[in-house]
Amino acid sequence: MLIIGENIHIISPTVKAAVADRDEQTIQDLALSQVEHGADMLDLNIGPQKRRGVEVMEWIVDAVQAVSGVPLSLDTTNMAAIEVGLKRVKQQAMINSTSADPDRLNTGMPLAAKYNAKIIALTMGKSGIPTTAEGRVEMAMEVLIPKAMELGIPMSHLYLDPLVLTVNGTQEHAPETLNAVRFFKQLTDPPPMTVVGLSNVSNSIPHENRSLLNRIFLVMLMAAGLDAAIADPLDEQLGEYMRIVEERDSSTALGNLLLTLYDKTAAMEELEPADVDMGDPAQVEVWKTVQILYNKVIYAHSYLRT
Repeated sequence: MLIIGENIHIISPTVKAAVADRDEQTIQDLALSQVEHGADMLDLNIGPQKRRGVEVMEWIVDAVQAVSGVPLSLDTTNMAAIEVGLKRVKQQAMINSTSADPDRLNTGMPLAAKYNAKIIALTMGKSGIPTTAEGRVEMAMEVLIPKAMELGIPMSHLYLDPLVLTVNGTQEHAPETLNAVRFFKQLTDPPPMTVVGLSNVSNSIPHENRSLLNRIFLVMLMAAGLDAAIADPLDEQLGEYMRIVEERDSSTALGNLLLTLYDKTAAMEELEPADVDMGDPAQVEVWKTVQILYNKVIYAHSYLRT
C-alpha cells in the first residue's frame, strides 16, 4: 500500500503561512515527520495559485527535496506550476490530478506522458461525480483509460480515484466508492492503479472519531483492491491497522476481527454480528463504524454512543 502524505496542504493555516513567508523550515519539518512515520510519497498541495504558482512550486519542491528523497505528488490546478515542478523533481513524480473534464484531461494527461509521471485521474466530469459505482467505472472506461492509452501512459502510472465523500450527509457514496475500486481493477489487463483521498470520508465530523472512520474504511478499501491512499502518516493507529492487514496478524481479538472484515469484503460479503465480540468495546466500535460505511445506519456524531 502506497501512502501519500497529505500534511503539506495549503488549507492548513500553518502551511498557508509558511508558503506566504517562504518558511522552508516549517515545510521541511512537515516533510520529514511524514517520511519518518512511513510516507512513501509526499503530496505538495499549493492550491490554485493562479498568479504565483510557478514560483511557489519551484520553491516548495526545492525545499522538500533538500531534506528528503521520497517521490513527490504535485497538487495544484495550475498546469504551468505542475510542469515546472516536473522539471525539478529528482524522482518520478505524480500529478494530482486530472479528471474527465476535457479542459483538465487534455492538459494533465499530456504532461504525464511527456515527463513519464504517474497521474491521479478523478472519476468526475463537468457535471460532477457520478452517484453510482457503475457511473464512475463508465467514466474511467470511456474517457480516462482510453486517453491514457492514446498517449502511451502505462496502466501502472494511471491511478483512478473514485472520489471519497464524507459520511456526514453523503454516506450513501461509501459502498459505491468501495465497489468502484473493486470494478476498476477488472477493467484492463494489466489493471489500472487505484487511489483515494482517505481522510475525506471523515470530513466535518468530530475530531475524536475521524481516525476510526479512516482506518476502518482503509481496511475495506484494501480488500477491494486499493493500491494507494492520500492519508495522514502521523496517525499511528491507521498505520497499525494497515500493518495488521498486510502482515495477516491475528494475534489479538481486534486483529482477528479486522482480518475477518478484510476477507469478507474481498469476497463481497458483509461482516455479521456473530463475527464480533459485543462485550469488547474496541470490536463494538468497529462494528458500529462498519454499519455506517455499509450505509445501513444513518450517521450521527453520536453514533458510537448509541
